[in-house]
Amino acid sequence: MLATMERVTASASADLWHHYGRTRHTTDRTVPDTFRWSWGQDCGPGPDILGDLSGLYVADLGAGAAREAAHLAVHHRPAQVVAVDASPAQHAMAMDLYGHLTPRLQLVQSDVVEHLRAAPGTYDVLYSVFGAVDFTEPRRLLPAAAAALRPGGRLVFSTLAHYVSGAPAQPDVEHADIPARTPDGEPATMRRWVLQERVWVKLLDEAGFTRISGDLLPAGQGPRAADTLMLTAWRRPLP
Repeated sequence: MLATMERVTASASADLWHHYGRTRHTTDRTVPDTFRWSWGQDCGPGPDILGDLSGLYVADLGAGAAREAAHLAVHHRPAQVVAVDASPAQHAMAMDLYGHLTPRLQLVQSDVVEHLRAAPGTYDVLYSVFGAVDFTEPRRLLPAAAAALRPGGRLVFSTLAHYVSGAPAQPDVEHADIPARTPDGEPATMRRWVLQERVWVKLLDEAGFTRISGDLLPAGQGPRAADTLMLTAWRRPLP
């Protein structure tokens, strides 16, 4: 029994993002010219949906290798972009690719909720491109995001409008266990929240956001094509 418990603990604490993006890391070391919010990264709006970022403080929640954050830091004149990711492997790749962009780009290895809770009223804009919003319990993440925004600040994120398999999004706040791999290649699972738009809207409202709007970005081509749900919300002004 003890051995079994040790295996479960080790699997639960493993970096399940260890393998993600490694092939691209070796072949593409550029700062992207743009990025797309859609699942296929091949259609839909670009970063201009965030508005004029000049002089603003911005954070990418679940930044991975920080490609989107690097684009914003180089091309959109923010005061600073903070790229937050809990994965040691993703953080290491981001440092290798874009560490030279410090201080305008700050690369932070941290649990996203913990980072947001430690930064009340810090940010003008928070965003996530299939990042931490997808993989963090939303009743923990969204209130922390609202608190980390200045009054009138905004959150923008893209998420799956349905499962990649074609199954519909959840009608309640429920996660699915999706396949992943440990650094050693062993099978594992991680939690992902694929929710209906009305569920996201309710969660955002309860977390302290207003002016909530959603857009459906139709899937592009390909065997794993999926529609994207994009949501924008603004932190309510202080009373």
